[in-house]
Amino acid sequence: MQKINRNVVLALLSLTSLVFLLFQLCYYKFYLSQKHVVRKFLGLISSHNIPVYLIDPLILGLVDKDIEQIRSSPDGLSPECKYFCAPRDFTTFALLDKTWKHEVGLFRTAEKMGFQWLKIINKDPRLDGMDDLSGVEIPLHYIFKLASHAIHLVVFYERSGNFLWHGPLRLKKHMDRKFVPFRKLHFGRYPGAYEKPELLLVSIDDLKVQIPKNPSSFLEEMSHSRFLECRYREARAFFQLYPDDASLDAVEFRKKAKSLLHLAALTLNNLGVKFWLSSGTCLGWYRQCNVIPHSKDVDLGIFIRDYKADIIPAFQKAGLPLKHKFGKVEDSLELSFQGEDGVKLDIFFFYEEDDYIWNGGTQAKSGKKFKYLFPKFTLCWTEFVELKVHVPCETLQYVEANYGPEWKVPVKMWDWKSSPSNVQDNGVWPVDEWDDVIQIY
Repeated sequence: MQKINRNVVLALLSLTSLVFLLFQLCYYKFYLSQKHVVRKFLGLISSHNIPVYLIDPLILGLVDKDIEQIRSSPDGLSPECKYFCAPRDFTTFALLDKTWKHEVGLFRTAEKMGFQWLKIINKDPRLDGMDDLSGVEIPLHYIFKLASHAIHLVVFYERSGNFLWHGPLRLKKHMDRKFVPFRKLHFGRYPGAYEKPELLLVSIDDLKVQIPKNPSSFLEEMSHSRFLECRYREARAFFQLYPDDASLDAVEFRKKAKSLLHLAALTLNNLGVKFWLSSGTCLGWYRQCNVIPHSKDVDLGIFIRDYKADIIPAFQKAGLPLKHKFGKVEDSLELSFQGEDGVKLDIFFFYEEDDYIWNGGTQAKSGKKFKYLFPKFTLCWTEFVELKVHVPCETLQYVEANYGPEWKVPVKMWDWKSSPSNVQDNGVWPVDEWDDVIQIY
């Protein structure tokens, strides 16, 4: 009898120990891996006066649904844990580089609090145009891990175009690729460009955090944030073969073209019209990271779906009179505005078909129509003449379509009707439509 009781007692003790162990495991995995880890991280950065803000898209998506209630409740909503308690592997925050420089002390404190950390560095692209400084490395991402949850801290840098940039997350050979599920991270697959956000201090799940004041706008930006760096190495190689034109005329033209591009960007951005560098302006960015001095104009592309009737009056109000208008909204629309001292701004409107994208051209004296075919493309951000501006993500295919396989070789004699590799005849405008489709001022 005693033997049976002893076995029962042992079994109960074993069962109790197992239940307690399972409870500890659940606590360790679910409690420490979520809100508690975020709370400890916020305490860590607060102790070092580091201003971070929340950019986690999953949490911001939830916050955005309740944003009006959150804004009007400085002490937070109900005690229910709604935002930081869903099972997730990581939470993402952002840090502005210029607001913090003392990382050694932070890492020591983090380790004392039980965090493991990882620092990802890479070359500073802002210095690539300077031979003596290119190669300098800067921190791009930090990861702090406690238990099974990680904090991904994305470092944003200010660029000369007055926008924020973050770099890609590329692990060095010696780094632990199992430290966190890197493929699941929301930031770092490619560089990103963002406008400077206005921040709002809020209380969510009883935690004080800063978030973008308009979460939906930030999330929309994030979905189209991919950034392409100018190819400085290739540009240097190009100028070794074809020395840059440093004449007074070339310097003056580039100065005027830059000013015109900035004015055009301001005008179109104020209208909410998305545009990109096209034709020779795109070629100049891709090939030599600068304006081509013998091009004599600035070229932009706009999808016809983004056309607004306000475009012409907006440019006229900005001091750029309309030089010509060819085509019509449903077919081959093209606008040209007169800039300073003969520098033109040409805007080409692009039409999407099932298999390709095209823009049109019109010969004023004959009414002949031309069509320029491009493979389908998407838009990425870049920095050009101190401006955040779009270019086709598939830039090489875009440039090759227009300028052929010899696009690397400068050509000063260019006939828009026959020189482009992608041009084809597209009929003739009926004479009775000329007054509408061929307007020269």
